[in-house]
Amino acid sequence: MEFFIISMLNGLSYGLLLFMLSSGLTLIFSMMGVLNFAHASFYMLGAYVGYTVSQWVGFWPALIIAPLVVGAMGAGFERVCLRRVHKFGHVPELLITFGLSYVVLELVQLVWGRIALEFRPPEMLQGPAFTLINHTVNGLSIQWGVAPAEMCSAADAAIRVVCSPFPATRGFMMLVAMVMLVGVWLLLTRTRIGLVIQSALTHPEAVESLGHNVPRIFMLVFGAGAALAGLAGVIGGSTFLTEPAMAATVGSVIFVVVVVGGMGSLSGAFLASVLIGVIQTFAIAFDYSVATVAQQMGLHLGEASLNNTFVKLTLSQVAPILPYLFLVLILIFRPKGLLGTREG
Repeated sequence: MEFFIISMLNGLSYGLLLFMLSSGLTLIFSMMGVLNFAHASFYMLGAYVGYTVSQWVGFWPALIIAPLVVGAMGAGFERVCLRRVHKFGHVPELLITFGLSYVVLELVQLVWGRIALEFRPPEMLQGPAFTLINHTVNGLSIQWGVAPAEMCSAADAAIRVVCSPFPATRGFMMLVAMVMLVGVWLLLTRTRIGLVIQSALTHPEAVESLGHNVPRIFMLVFGAGAALAGLAGVIGGSTFLTEPAMAATVGSVIFVVVVVGGMGSLSGAFLASVLIGVIQTFAIAFDYSVATVAQQMGLHLGEASLNNTFVKLTLSQVAPILPYLFLVLILIFRPKGLLGTREG
């Protein structure tokens, strides 16, 4: 039971990290109609800027400063570059953001190097948030923080005790992601700012006639989306690894999330992120192959079948392609996504 709970929490934490990334991309696309290929690069910048700032003033100020810096970079890029090609359509927008991703990658390697950095979380986030203790006699219990050694051992050899810690960094990641979801949703649906932002895309002339600067609104939206990616970068970089390849690791997956959830749908991005995170995590956790399942069911496969590559493939080996398989199925059977309103 503790294995299922920990695996589910790991899947949810990874899915919520994907949501933190895809929420900014969804915001930019739904408000501006721009599919930003460099969004994962802002995630990487958030991690590196957060690492540098944390060396000077600590992690908690870096958690605020780094997203603001990355957001300012995103707003500057929209003002100087993206705005000039916006009138030419989607293809030039895609190309310029695609080019930006390579520029950012080279700059990161020039400034910080090619070797992974040790971006450590603050002391209060180091170690487990809680430990699940599965005792064959006393059942399942929770110990906040690190469980004492005596609770994870049994004097009697017939008693089995399993302690499964859940990292505090992952718990913090889940908390920030939920706060982000509620905050962005309230901003877009319950405030005058959200009304102006949404109206600027569908009725720009009417918004301008009311005295609002539509290009400035788009610049701020793009900067806000980049800032959300930067915030995810600070948390993701300190939880996992800060390295130049981190943008490529999640770059394609967040586009899968946006398409599967529904283009421009914040709730769809949340649902798709959680589904993909949980599915991938359990695929890795339940590392079975067809041959293993057949043997456990008492089925006897022939020698030729046991030597077949596909029969020997395990779920953990297939896990990286599962999001893309999910994407293909969604595009075939529901092109507008899980909760989308427009066709992908």
